[in-house]
Amino acid sequence: MADEIKSGESAAHWTFLTNHAHVLVCLSKGHHDTLREVAQCVGITERAVQRIVADLEAANIITREREGRRNTYQVNPSAHLRHDLEAHKTVGDLMEMVRMGEPSEN
Repeated sequence: MADEIKSGESAAHWTFLTNHAHVLVCLSKGHHDTLREVAQCVGITERAVQRIVADLEAANIITREREGRRNTYQVNPSAHLRHDLEAHKTVGDLMEMVRMGEPSEN
C-alpha cells in the first residue's frame, strides 16, 4: 500500500508535536535572535518559520514587537489550543508540559 509508512529513515523522523508547536517552544524560550536560528533549531526552512509565525500571530497565540531592526515575540499563555481534542488546554499548559524536567534558567 503506497500510503503506509515504510520502515527505515522516513519512519524515524516523525514527532508528536507539530512544527507550529516546535516554533512556539523556541519563541517562548527566547534563546533565538532570528527566525533563521529558530529554523535551524526546528529543522525547517526560514520561510516555513515565517509562515508559522504568521499563523501564530493571526491566531493571537503570539504577538510581535519591533525593537530596532529586530522583532521580539511574546507568547500568550492563556490562548486555547486549537483542536477540539485539546481545546480545554491553553498554550501555557503546553509550554509547562514541554518544559517539565528542564533545568531552571536563573
